[in-house]
Amino acid sequence: MSRSISAIALYTDFGPLDHYLGQMRAVLHDRVPSLPVYDLMSNAPRFDPRASAYLLAAILDDLPSGTLVVAIVDPGVGSNRKALMVQTCRHVLIGPDNGLLTLAARRSPQLQAWKIDWTPVKLSTSFHGRDLFAPVAAMVARGEPFPASPLSPDALVGWDWPDDLAEVIHADVYGNLITGLRTAKLDRDALIRAGGHLIANAGTFSEAPPGALFWYGNSSGLVEIACNQDSAAGRLGIGIGDKIDLLGKGPATANP
Repeated sequence: MSRSISAIALYTDFGPLDHYLGQMRAVLHDRVPSLPVYDLMSNAPRFDPRASAYLLAAILDDLPSGTLVVAIVDPGVGSNRKALMVQTCRHVLIGPDNGLLTLAARRSPQLQAWKIDWTPVKLSTSFHGRDLFAPVAAMVARGEPFPASPLSPDALVGWDWPDDLAEVIHADVYGNLITGLRTAKLDRDALIRAGGHLIANAGTFSEAPPGALFWYGNSSGLVEIACNQDSAAGRLGIGIGDKIDLLGKGPATANP
């Protein structure tokens, strides 16, 4: 792999309150002190690589070319699941082979994948982010070789997942419900059924009266259900993993 790394972004479900992010940052700073490291997201859907994969794929395009993303949503840590490195046409992704990287990889017109064969002298059974993935990210950033085996992309876990997912994949701090559906795949006159409500489209929050439910295309290109000046999650009583129904034109594979 030959790519100049401009920054490292961390995408995790660790949350900001514990020491895990700090320890990963410390490893990276020790090994590549001149490289910027930032948190892309620290509250990715917890224990849910599939929901996290659809969200990561949507927000990846906003990152500068040459960004290395270390993605950790890894409920299978310590098991025999593989560790991966994926190179897309613009980014490098490192993380577990549990589907987390697969949607982002599959949407790239150019793609290479490797199984990471390198293991550190000390490897905890519960924190591969610090002990395995962060050191490998530093080696990639420094241009240092390490043991890895080429993988066929279609061997990645989740390669057969649908391109669009008619489920809630994230609820933000406002209670807005982000789905795995790309806005470009949905007609504006489509209705969404969720939590016993039929929900129509509004182009902006200001088009909906206060307290009204609506769906719109969010800034990452995903269909999002919102309630103007209130919580859609609270109003509908649904959350991550709950399915939505489409009434009108939408992706044929949206709701497996």
